[in-house]
Amino acid sequence: MRFNNWRIETIDKIFSKEFFELISKNKSHIERTFPVTVSNCLDIEKTTNFITNNRQKQENKENYFFYIRNNETENLIGYVCIKNIKLDVLKCELAYFVDAAFERQGIISKAVSQTINFCFEELRMNKIFICTSKVNKVSQQIALKHNFIQEGILREEFKNHEGVLEDIVYFGLLKSDCHNEK
Repeated sequence: MRFNNWRIETIDKIFSKEFFELISKNKSHIERTFPVTVSNCLDIEKTTNFITNNRQKQENKENYFFYIRNNETENLIGYVCIKNIKLDVLKCELAYFVDAAFERQGIISKAVSQTINFCFEELRMNKIFICTSKVNKVSQQIALKHNFIQEGILREEFKNHEGVLEDIVYFGLLKSDCHNEK
């Protein structure tokens, strides 16, 4: 999928080195909310293993990975992941970030919108959820902009990069919520 200055690509078009560079450049920006990704991308070898494992997860339809690439520089500038897929109840979780230099340009919002469509139309999910740190107001705004409903606060549900358990805000979007708007 192409947009004016960026496009979404799948994991089969991603190189470990470029993902490592994206993570390294944004480590302080994302380490609090993406501690597993950051810890698995500390060097090229770890990043290669991380990408290889994620390719396998996608082949097994356990997770799906989308990457945002700048059309002018060809650099990766963002990431959207579909994870925690539960086929018995047809729900999945979205996680996302964009390079700090590209925040507040609507890029992640459009990428999330495309991913929501993929989840409902291709994966046939009934529910998508987003879990975000209580302090991550930008991510909460993305959820609300896409009509997710705040369903609650999950206490001490997420271990951050310092190993401290944090509360998270849980947002949910049902497929029927989307169809009722049309």
